[in-house]
Amino acid sequence: MKIQSFALLAFAVLTVPSLWSQTADPQDAPKPAVAPSTWSAGPIDFSGLVDGYYSFNFNHPASRNNNLRYFDAKANQFSLNMAKLTAEHAPDPVGFKVDFLFGRAADLFHATEPAGVEVYKHLLQAYVSVKPTNWKGVQFDFGKFVTSAGAEVTETHLNWNYSRGLLYANGPFYHMGGRLTAPVSKNVTLGYQILNGWNNVEDNNSGKTHGITTAFTSSRFNWFNNYYVGPEKSNTNDGWRHFYDTVLAINPAGRVNGLVNFDYGQENNPDGRASKFYGVMGALRFPLGERFAFSPRYEWYKDRDALITGRAQTLQEATATLEYKMVEGFVGRLEYRRDWSNIGYFDRGNEPGSARNQDTVLIGLVVFFGPTR
Repeated sequence: MKIQSFALLAFAVLTVPSLWSQTADPQDAPKPAVAPSTWSAGPIDFSGLVDGYYSFNFNHPASRNNNLRYFDAKANQFSLNMAKLTAEHAPDPVGFKVDFLFGRAADLFHATEPAGVEVYKHLLQAYVSVKPTNWKGVQFDFGKFVTSAGAEVTETHLNWNYSRGLLYANGPFYHMGGRLTAPVSKNVTLGYQILNGWNNVEDNNSGKTHGITTAFTSSRFNWFNNYYVGPEKSNTNDGWRHFYDTVLAINPAGRVNGLVNFDYGQENNPDGRASKFYGVMGALRFPLGERFAFSPRYEWYKDRDALITGRAQTLQEATATLEYKMVEGFVGRLEYRRDWSNIGYFDRGNEPGSARNQDTVLIGLVVFFGPTR
């Protein structure tokens, strides 16, 4: 299995550039938000952020935790979500990117890492890139990188809401391996990834996970598709997990933006029965002048066989976020969110897992910096 996987990756790296040698340079396939500003020290660009919040949970959980939250996990207290510093050199033809991560988010992000949470938690990403000029836009990355799946990303200010949704929390966060992206036209980019698996720098079995990605970008909408398949169980290559994620980012009115995200996954079991999980998210963003924006979000998520959340249940959440851009690089958000389930799952007082719902109000502040604005 290992030999076949690495042979497949080597074949892709060697042959894909010739297949796309006559194509034009691709447009970027951006996420819905704009990247943080940077400054340079020679050929290296630096950027960073500091992100903190206060969250009030109306259930007053004795655990002082907000259930099912990434990264607003702590209840009824001030908390440092994350501090991040990025060093990056765009491939010309060789480059790299390293994201150093600190704070509670580093622990949550790596909670299921087979090597242990402490080993890699301060490295959000660390990979090298190769993009020769004669490859006509084809790029190969190797190392640890965040997943291609999902409508939301790790950095709070690049999302519309402060809290991450259910689909983000219950999907893959990061991978270790290689990925290849290749433009096939002005608007379409295809990709292939070969990985250790979900959320593991060090593998938990001898098999490999494969990822196929597509991106269509235009002036009015962007459409992203991701499919990951491979063995995810520890110490066995039986029972592969299949995961499909699609994101549609739309801008129909010129100012109002929309997001739709759908996920479907299943993992095969030794008894022949598949554990299934699936959900959908919809969000809007309304600019209110130059400094304010309002973003509602709704999600529905079903963990039919308790594979992802540990309980067979149907979850929903509704979020309303008011954003205030104080100055360039300084964002504040006021957010109300309600989570609910069809079973008792959320902590209430001294009774863990007893409540069917959870309501929170949060104030978050994010500073992202670099001299170039």
